[in-house]
Amino acid sequence: MKKLLIVLAGGSALASVPALAQDTTSDSTFTGPRVEAILGYDINKAGSSIDDDANEDNNHTTKGLLYGVGVGYDVDLGGVVVGAEAELTDSTAKTGFQDGQFAGFGVGNVKANRDIYVGARVGAKVSPQTLVYVKGGYTNAKFDVRSFDGTTTFRDDLDADGFRIGAGAEYAISRNTFAKLEYRYSNYKEAEIDFDGTLPDSDRFDVDTDRHQIVAAVGWRF
Repeated sequence: MKKLLIVLAGGSALASVPALAQDTTSDSTFTGPRVEAILGYDINKAGSSIDDDANEDNNHTTKGLLYGVGVGYDVDLGGVVVGAEAELTDSTAKTGFQDGQFAGFGVGNVKANRDIYVGARVGAKVSPQTLVYVKGGYTNAKFDVRSFDGTTTFRDDLDADGFRIGAGAEYAISRNTFAKLEYRYSNYKEAEIDFDGTLPDSDRFDVDTDRHQIVAAVGWRF
């Protein structure tokens, strides 16, 4: 009987090891550094302060494919996860000509260029594998601008600064892999013109550009 009790106790201890390992894995799902690939839909438009109410043709949106990479670091505090993150993305969104007329976007013929984002997020675990979160931070975007003053055509980069807010959900496929889906809104309020060649950049001036993005990402957590 004594030997039987020892065997049963040993078996119970061994059986508890996988469960303990599973609990530890679950608890640490959203902790540590991460990298991810990003793909989504990018919509840019003139902000409300510069909408041309008299000529709606000047308020066309630019739409295109968003793609890039992101990095981050998260800390799981139990029911709450906090983290820092950064992204580098590019976009195919641009204005064009419709029925022979230029779609003006409010500033000229525009193509979205690279975008840098640095920010933070905070989320709640709604299940061991699912995190819902909100995010916010700083964004710097470049737009290729072609404008015409009646005499000369200008082709320069518009370097714009603004803020970004968003919300999303992340699902832990495994301990090291995850998938995300999120929406984010950006608004750019200040910009400068980056002139080609040796000309200095322009002074900063006010702009108003809205940006809406719906993105998906897959990544690896270390």
